[in-house]
Amino acid sequence: EQHRKKIAFNLFPVISWLPAYHFKDWILSDIVSGISTGLVAVLQGLAFALLVNIPPGYGLYAAFFPVIIYFFFGSSRHISVGPFPVLSLMVGGAVIRIVPDPVSNSTLANSTLMDEINQKRVVVAASVTMLAGIFQLLLGVLRVGFIVIYLSQSLISGFTTAAAIHVVVSQLKFIFQLTVPGYNIPLGIIWVSIFEQITKTNIADLVTSLIILVIVFFVKELNERYKTKLPAPIPIELIVTVIATGLSYGFDFKGKFQVDTVGKLEKGFQAPFSPDVGIFESCVGDGFAIAIVGFAVAFSVAKVYSIKHDYPIDANQELIAFGIGNVFGGAFKGFAASTSLSRSGVQESTGGKTQIAGLLSAVIVLIVILAIGHLLEPLQKSVLAALALGNLKGMLMQFKEIKILWGKDRYDCLIWIVTFLAGILLGLDLGLAAGVGFELLTVIFRAQFPKCTVLANVGRSDIYRNRKDYRDIYEPEGVKIFRCPSPIFFANIEFFKDKLIAAVGFKPLRVLRKRNKALRKIRRMLKKGELQVTPTLKEFVRIDVDVYIVGAHDGVLDKLERCGFFDDEIKPSMFFLTIHDAVLYILLKKDLELSAPKYKPNMEKEDKDHYVINTNGLRSREFMVRDTSLPNFFNHQ
Repeated sequence: EQHRKKIAFNLFPVISWLPAYHFKDWILSDIVSGISTGLVAVLQGLAFALLVNIPPGYGLYAAFFPVIIYFFFGSSRHISVGPFPVLSLMVGGAVIRIVPDPVSNSTLANSTLMDEINQKRVVVAASVTMLAGIFQLLLGVLRVGFIVIYLSQSLISGFTTAAAIHVVVSQLKFIFQLTVPGYNIPLGIIWVSIFEQITKTNIADLVTSLIILVIVFFVKELNERYKTKLPAPIPIELIVTVIATGLSYGFDFKGKFQVDTVGKLEKGFQAPFSPDVGIFESCVGDGFAIAIVGFAVAFSVAKVYSIKHDYPIDANQELIAFGIGNVFGGAFKGFAASTSLSRSGVQESTGGKTQIAGLLSAVIVLIVILAIGHLLEPLQKSVLAALALGNLKGMLMQFKEIKILWGKDRYDCLIWIVTFLAGILLGLDLGLAAGVGFELLTVIFRAQFPKCTVLANVGRSDIYRNRKDYRDIYEPEGVKIFRCPSPIFFANIEFFKDKLIAAVGFKPLRVLRKRNKALRKIRRMLKKGELQVTPTLKEFVRIDVDVYIVGAHDGVLDKLERCGFFDDEIKPSMFFLTIHDAVLYILLKKDLELSAPKYKPNMEKEDKDHYVINTNGLRSREFMVRDTSLPNFFNHQ
C-alpha cells in the first residue's frame, strides 16, 4: 500500500501539494498571475510560431496543451510552460530542411500552394515535437535525469546566446518583409540576401517594428529597475499588441501599405493526427537535441525557483512531464514546449504560488482559441517579430559572462566561446553536439593536467594550504607537502611525475645515480687506504627519501594489497588520514635536535587531544630547504 502511494505521489506531484493549497491566502494571487501570464503566453505563442515557420495560430496550441499536462505531472510550482524561442527555432530548422521555401517569387503569390506548404510544415513541426517528447519520456522512465549535469551553465549560456543571434536573423524577414532564405543555412548568405533585397523593404513594417522594439526595451528596463516598487510588471507586450491591432484594423494597414498580417485564426482545436514515421526517421538528431535542450533550459529555470521558495524538484519527473506534454501537444499540432524565463518571471513576480496560476494561464489561451482569436487577425507579423526580439535581451546580455568566466575558470570560458561559435557556424543541433564534445574534452584535460600545488602549514594550526597564497606559513625542514587534486591514472601519470619532481627540486633517479657513483668511488678509496670509515661519512652516502600518502579514498589500501604493491620497503604504515597526522609523525620520528637544535619544534596539546605545532623560532619560508638530506613528504588527495 505504502509503495503504491509513493509511486502515485512521484508520478503525480499535484496530489502532494493540491490538498495542502491555502485557498484563502493564495487564490487571488494565482488568479492575477494566471491572467497576466496567459496574456503573455498568447502573444509569445503567436510570435514564436514565426520561428517555426508555420502560421501563428498554431502557437496557441503550443501554449495550451503542455501547460495542462504539466499541471498534473510537473514538480515545479512556478515555471510557465510553453513556447521557448530557442526550441522553436530548432523545430523551425527541421521544418525548413524537410519542407523548404518555394523556389521562385511568383509561386509565393499562389496562396493555394502556400497553404499546402504550411500544412506540410505543421505536420513536420508536430512530428518532431512528438519525437522529442518520446525521447524525454524514455529518459525520464529510465531515470537518467542526471544527464543535465553534462550540460554546464557555461555551455547552456553559450548555446542560448548563439540561438538568440539566430532568432534575430530569422525575424529580419518579417521586420523588413523580405523573402529571405530559411534559417538552416550559413548566416552570411542570409545577410547577403537581405542586402540584395533591401530596396524592397516594406517601410510600414520596418517603422512599426522599430517603434515597438524601442518601447518594449524601454519599458522592460523600467520593469527591471523598479521591480521592487511596482506591484506587478507593466504588461507592455499586451498594451502594444492591443494598440497595434487597433491601428492596423482602423487604418487598414494591409490595404494601404501591403503589410503582412497574422491572418485567419481558426476557432477551436484541430483533430489529433498520427505522426509520419518517415519524418521521425529523418529527424532523429533534431528530436534528441530538442529533447535535451528543452529539458535543460526548463530544469535550470525550475531549479532557480525551487531554491528561492525552498521545495524539491525531481529531474526525472520533469523529463516525464515535458515528455508527455510534448507528445500530447504534438498530437494536436502544437510545437515543442519548454519554459520561457521572461514568462516564468511574470508568473512568479505577479504572485503565482502554484501551478494553479499555470492552469489559469491555459484558460486564457483557451478563451483566445475558442472565442476572441479573430480579433488578432489584423495584427502585423512585424509586431510579433518585434515582440520575439524583445524577449531576447536576457539571452543577448549573456555576452557579459565571457569576462566573468575568464577570471573565474578559463576552461568554462572556452566552453562558452566554443559552444557559441559552433552554434553560430554549424547550426543549433550540430552546435550543441560540438559544445558537449568540447566540454567532455575539457574534463579529460582537467584530469590529465590537474593544478598541482605545494602546501604549507598556515597560521601555526592543523590547516594546510597553497604556500603561494599565505605569508604566515611554516614548512618543516626538508619536508615537501605535494597535493594533486585529480585521481592518478594512465593518462596523467607522466604529468604527475614531472610536477612532483619540480615541487621536490631534484630527480630521484639522478640522485640515485650520483649516490651509486659516489659509493663506487668510496669503495676504491677505501681499498687503496686513502679513506677511513666515520659516522659522518655514513651521512654522505645515505640519501634516503621517505614518502607518505594522506587522504586516500576508501578501499585504496585493499586494492594495493591485492595488487602486491607492498613489500619490505613500501609498507601500509605510509598512509595517514590527514596531512597534520603525517607531519606530526615525521617531526616526532626525526630527531631534529641533532641536525638543527636551534629550530627544535614541540607539539602543544590543545583541548580534546588536539595537537598543533608550536613554531616559535622555527624556519619560515625565508629559510632554504635542504631537500636531499632530510625526509620528504608527498601528499596526494
